[in-house]
Amino acid sequence: MVPTWQLRAAFARRLSDMYGTEVPAYTTLLEVAGQVNDEVAARDPDAGRFGSIARVTAERHGAIRVGTPEELRQAAQIFAALGMHPVGFYDLRDGDEGAVPVVSTAFRPTDPDELDRNPFRVFTSLLTTSDRRFFDAGLESRLDAFLARRQLFPPELLALAERAEEQAGLPESEAERFLALAVAAFELSPEPVDRAWYTELERVSAVAADIGGVAATHINHLTPRVLDIDALYRRMEERGITMIDRIQGPPRWAGPDVLLRQTSFRALAEPRKFREPDGSVTGGSLRVRFGEVEARGIALTRAGRARYDGLMAETDRLTGLRPDTDRQEVARSLWQRGFPGTEHQLAVEHQAFFTYRPVTGRPRDGRRPPADLTGLLTHGWLTAHPIVYEDFLPRSAAGIFRSNLTEDGTRDTELAGTPFDAHRLSEAIGRPVLDPFGLYAEQQDRSLRQALFTLGACAALRALDDGELVATDQDSGDPDAGAPAL
Repeated sequence: MVPTWQLRAAFARRLSDMYGTEVPAYTTLLEVAGQVNDEVAARDPDAGRFGSIARVTAERHGAIRVGTPEELRQAAQIFAALGMHPVGFYDLRDGDEGAVPVVSTAFRPTDPDELDRNPFRVFTSLLTTSDRRFFDAGLESRLDAFLARRQLFPPELLALAERAEEQAGLPESEAERFLALAVAAFELSPEPVDRAWYTELERVSAVAADIGGVAATHINHLTPRVLDIDALYRRMEERGITMIDRIQGPPRWAGPDVLLRQTSFRALAEPRKFREPDGSVTGGSLRVRFGEVEARGIALTRAGRARYDGLMAETDRLTGLRPDTDRQEVARSLWQRGFPGTEHQLAVEHQAFFTYRPVTGRPRDGRRPPADLTGLLTHGWLTAHPIVYEDFLPRSAAGIFRSNLTEDGTRDTELAGTPFDAHRLSEAIGRPVLDPFGLYAEQQDRSLRQALFTLGACAALRALDDGELVATDQDSGDPDAGAPAL
């Protein structure tokens, strides 16, 4: 049997090879990311703090777009065969500019050991054809009819995926067939694009056209992980690759790396065949696929996330008042004044998630462990190790999408949007959309409970049970930041 994690690793590797063939600039991105990672690892003995160098080098996240709940359910079945579950709800329809008519989730492993083996993720977006801000009733009807006629995933692939999920793997011969079919399902289709239909959808949104204007889905981008995204950004431009205007997410500053920083090279014009209204086939190009890269930091609690969102909003306000100012400098200044400057502060203020380990074998002079986290950390009873953020940021995802669109499209802001939340997305998928905050909190609580038990810290264990040792993480935050577990 080829176990689930090996299927996942092989799929990610083959998908990366395929995408590099289709988009050569992606191969350049991988090369530069590898050079930067090697250099950081050589000069920084703590470079593996957020994951081993082997993990970081192998790490990828992909992005696909589908048009219907049925297509989403089928994609979910394929990812389930790879040990990947829907985590987080992201609504990209409500940005101030360049809003995109999709809601999204990310399929990824959830167990820390599985993430260490291979942390492949696929950010998966569903077109919201019923949202009247983008699609009138007539266009929705024609779009739904077009989507109903296509088949993204062959029945044999779905049958193998179901078997792989049930058996936690596949025999070698079936595994090979599954991987070949799965990779082929995400290749760029050579079938000509109906120019008139694509253009009509493109007037609404380039993303809508990329989903509903073609006969198949495809990998929209693949994303390696890099340890110094600022250095990579500079080197890509030195190589003559045009990058988007800035790095999305937190600024580079002297304090802890948190959440996710990401950027990309601009979407490149790719040759495509078009079917004209008279039935003839002509040549042309589309500019929809790009190469993204990311740097990951510490996962924040809801309270930490609310602080992050507040600082981002204030950065927007100040740069809006003074458009000539450097956005990174404004953000850096705000962060230095308004965000915890050390991992210790993040831990004791319950702003970020950590795993905790007991410090044993040191003389304590008969003292008992304190019953508060600050005391346990400050006096050397526990050590805190950051939990890596494994998920995405709606604002940053929308920023990447927007930076790679040729036009903003159209949206009638006078109309109400179709209500969509994690519960509705779960119904569409047929599987629960998991709350990322809950996953991090569970991992933290499990490690802390074991550490306190090892130390014999009875008072601290009671405080943990009472919700007094660490925050329960039920405080309010950005409603789009996470979804309730179902």
